[in-house]
Amino acid sequence: MERDTIILTRKVQIFIDCDDKDQRSAYYQQLFDWRDMVFRGANIVMTHHYVQEQIKDLIYLKDEVKVKLADFKKDPDGIFTSSKLNTTYRILNLYFKGQLPSRIISTMNMTLNRVYNSERLAYWKGDKSLRNYKKDIPIPFGGDLVKLGNDEKRRDFKFTLFKIPFRTYLGKDRSDKKVLLQRALVGQIKICTSSIQIIKGKLFLLLALELPKQVHILKEHIIAEASLSIEHPITVIIEKDNFQIGSKEEFLYRRMAIQAARHRAQKAAAFNKGGHGRTKKLKSLDHFQEKERRYIDSRLHMYSRRLIDICVKSGAGTLLLVNQNNKEEVAKGDVFLLRNWSYYGLIEKIKYKADMAGVNVIME
Repeated sequence: MERDTIILTRKVQIFIDCDDKDQRSAYYQQLFDWRDMVFRGANIVMTHHYVQEQIKDLIYLKDEVKVKLADFKKDPDGIFTSSKLNTTYRILNLYFKGQLPSRIISTMNMTLNRVYNSERLAYWKGDKSLRNYKKDIPIPFGGDLVKLGNDEKRRDFKFTLFKIPFRTYLGKDRSDKKVLLQRALVGQIKICTSSIQIIKGKLFLLLALELPKQVHILKEHIIAEASLSIEHPITVIIEKDNFQIGSKEEFLYRRMAIQAARHRAQKAAAFNKGGHGRTKKLKSLDHFQEKERRYIDSRLHMYSRRLIDICVKSGAGTLLLVNQNNKEEVAKGDVFLLRNWSYYGLIEKIKYKADMAGVNVIME
């Protein structure tokens, strides 16, 4: 049965709402310690899941070892002393009980189990390697723990999580973050399993919200045929109407201009004054790399939004990406296309926005 809701995730910068310098430092240290534990625990859990799946295929073990991955109390062939989900929970408790809040442990275990189950077929086929989590992994927690409140000036929001006070920073918010937070505050939308991420010392709340899908009058027999190319990012045909979204000059040339600027900065970095470390010398390179990433992300969001708006306006309930699989195979053998045309990112954004609008996406 198709769900009538969708999960949106919004990245909101947050600060620790504490004026005491020593106490604030202690809160920060606590978050860093928890992040390290989550990082270690995530890799341990994924390793255990993988080993459990492979036990049945280890042909060099005794025959009696090749049995079911189930609780032996419920299944005579089972080799576990508890349910499969509980095995990794017990492992996490063994390592981190008393150091990591139990709600973080249980949420992390559920999330990792769901991720592994969604990818296990790819592991079995050898199409994908086992996930390896890095130290910037977010700290997960249940959405019911977030109790939002307005600050004194009603400009931002405050909440307390694991006895640590936080305050959001929305700045000049041009998106829908403030509206969504206000709706979550009054209970109009539900907060789902969320997380806190630490990036270069800054704190970000990855807030997951469950929203109802937008209701549009769409007809499945009306098909929008979209073609993705480097000349025109998106060309879409709906019955007798033809639309072109974006252009080569707008997307590709601007991207190559940023790359050229980065290349010039890279050459000049050899003559930068020493004594301040590698990070200081390469700061300009990081600036241009981040600038290119932001530009591409902004363009892809705009292109995908325009495509879905055209589908909704025309009443097209089906979106067909024409000849897309062949184009991706060609792009793999073309270094220039592989570097400069973001097929995968654009398709992901199209699918995401189409799902929100109720448009069915088919790849040809």
